[in-house]
Amino acid sequence: MLSRLNSLQKLIGLNNKTNILSRPTVFDYTQWNKEDRKPPTIDSISRVFRTVGVDLATSACNKAIKEARLAPNDITHVVAVTCTDQGNPGYDLFVCQKLGLRPEAQRVLLQGVGCAGGLSALRAAADIAVAASQKHRPARILVMACELCSLFIRAELQAAYRDEDNLHVAPALFSDAAAALVVCNGDALGEAQKPIFKLKEWGSMVVPDTSDYMSYDIEKNGTCWAPSFVCQSTACRATVANDSIRHDS
Repeated sequence: MLSRLNSLQKLIGLNNKTNILSRPTVFDYTQWNKEDRKPPTIDSISRVFRTVGVDLATSACNKAIKEARLAPNDITHVVAVTCTDQGNPGYDLFVCQKLGLRPEAQRVLLQGVGCAGGLSALRAAADIAVAASQKHRPARILVMACELCSLFIRAELQAAYRDEDNLHVAPALFSDAAAALVVCNGDALGEAQKPIFKLKEWGSMVVPDTSDYMSYDIEKNGTCWAPSFVCQSTACRATVANDSIRHDS
């Protein structure tokens, strides 16, 4: 019992060192009592995500489209990413319907890419933009990401209590949010569009023998993050090595 409490104390200690001032959540967890300690089931988590999460993502997308000075029917493609839900059809379909996008807007849904989700979505959008440019077609790609990590916090805390050997850090790091932006190719830029950033280069690589360095394990009460603390250093070394190879060639 004492060792299990120590694992939770370590998590609390890490939480105090993160310098994260607040973590937004879709529900008010300050009202929890002992009856709420049981983690929700995976199906109830999915229902919440496909309602509350869809609304959150829709709000972010509306802001992105407005910032790009576009109308919903201007969007030609959608790239979405999440780890929170694996239901079909994907949440991106419901977001597109709420936004009023054209039915022929082409959709891509990424899943299983974890913390690389945002970059993976940008890379997919960039590839779509380049392909459209080859055909001299405009591409206005709505990119969205949505995660409701607080839905797993009770399962994560229980895992931290049961696991005396590993530090489960997810409750100290993640919260709930959605983000969106629009990626355009040159054929899609009108006088009203003022690009903020330009994607100049992108790519991806797999470091051999690292498939178990970071994972989300699916359990009956959701997913539990299982990171390796050598993940960051391995990624840094691989990035430096890959950059050296590119410059040498």
